[in-house]
Amino acid sequence: MRLLIVEDYLPLARAMVQSLREAGLSVDHAPDGLEGLRLAGESRYDLLVLDLMLPCLDGMSILVDLRRRQSAAAVLIVTARDALGDRIRGLDAGADDYLVKPFALEELLARVRAVLRRRFQTASPVIEIADLRLDTVARTVERAGRSVTLSAREYSLLEYLASRRGHVVSRTEIYTHVFSGPEAPASNVVDVYVGYLRRKIDGGHARPLLRTRRGLGYQLGAPE
Repeated sequence: MRLLIVEDYLPLARAMVQSLREAGLSVDHAPDGLEGLRLAGESRYDLLVLDLMLPCLDGMSILVDLRRRQSAAAVLIVTARDALGDRIRGLDAGADDYLVKPFALEELLARVRAVLRRRFQTASPVIEIADLRLDTVARTVERAGRSVTLSAREYSLLEYLASRRGHVVSRTEIYTHVFSGPEAPASNVVDVYVGYLRRKIDGGHARPLLRTRRGLGYQLGAPE
């Protein structure tokens, strides 16, 4: 999943970026409101972690602009404004959640996971596709009851494909949400990691779950 953190207090921003990247998420950072709005308009993010009190442009203006443009990105507000009225205004303006500073990074991760589950309409933190079981909180994977060991990047790829289960996902979309960077992949990195992942989750099993749709992309858990 690809996130944008819009936060001007650099020590906190660095801590959030590190924590979220260690959780396998692709994360960009903007240090002020204008840069945050620019990045949010140029790239497709699954979630914005948005401070309200920002230099150049406040977070509420960014939120209102995103919703005016019907952006599909989820928004988690993180702010020191803890008054009930501020929370109501933020949620009514289109935020998906509201977290008051100071907060523990563990709580930030839990709220990010919860917002992403809602965005992809996954009520449970456990995703099951046939005999494949993915626990998005424990970050563990099993196939037919046996544990599958994945690297952080392989896990991120699997979690994104699982969130889109049954859908054909293009290479460009995978690159954008899992690997970050330009809109179009400049190498075969997506194909390479799909190959790694396929060997680990499909190797030795009669029924393949990860399919290549020639000319279109990849599909996890396609119907029989």
